[in-house]
Amino acid sequence: MTGCLIHISDLHRGTREVPGLDDALLALCEELSPELVIASGDLANRGRTAEFEQVKALLHRLPAPTLVVPGNHDLPYTVPARFTRPWDRFTAVFGTTDPVLRTDHAVVCGLNSARPWRHQGGRLDAARLSAAAEALRDAPSDALRVVVLHHHLAGAPWRASRKFPLKHRNDVLGSLAAAGTELILGGHIHQSTAVGRHQFEALDTGDHSSLVLSTAPGFGRPRPHRRGEAHGLHVVRWTHEDILIESRIWDTTGFLTCGKYGALRSGFRALQR
Repeated sequence: MTGCLIHISDLHRGTREVPGLDDALLALCEELSPELVIASGDLANRGRTAEFEQVKALLHRLPAPTLVVPGNHDLPYTVPARFTRPWDRFTAVFGTTDPVLRTDHAVVCGLNSARPWRHQGGRLDAARLSAAAEALRDAPSDALRVVVLHHHLAGAPWRASRKFPLKHRNDVLGSLAAAGTELILGGHIHQSTAVGRHQFEALDTGDHSSLVLSTAPGFGRPRPHRRGEAHGLHVVRWTHEDILIESRIWDTTGFLTCGKYGALRSGFRALQR
């Protein structure tokens, strides 16, 4: 069994558009034939319906099922709509803020981590975590268990950011790990990173399960002159044994692989054989 998905994040439609970028994504999908494409929030820049429609038009061009979750920029930019009807525009175009998608080789739970009263920060409530756990519990034994949200749990190490990670991320990580999550996808910081849970969290007795935290680079660049940000995406491949994450960066002609991160799906048990 081999699976493949493409993960994009932070499109920020409504800002500077880059000729050829969308076509390159389509070409990559045609080359790799992913079984799904995931967009992890900040689809729009000011939460306008026209911006969401632009993203929907792009996703409809892709030859694969898609799953999207909102980010903080997908909220209405002005009051009172930001607080009285925060998700009306998003759901009118995409249907739900917390989608679940099942493919031949994966179960993917999308969770809305954005909050109207927090411009940059995000959090997940107990109800959303419980819903994710229930969906993952019913997954086939060999399916990759994936959770998608906008706010990152693991940040890129080379530049400080004012964008704080998900609030109460230790508790969230513990809850998702207990639910059998193998891969958490996020964005928000417009920089690429991937790390395994047990590289920073002490291994509990008997807990050899793998869980990879993957943060995609920004597909869009709302501030093109900001250093440390590049147009990019992640390609995720998996087998029964492992997960491979490729970081790909736009070079004006296509998405070139610039780094890879691999993890064992069976965790430390595979290393101990």
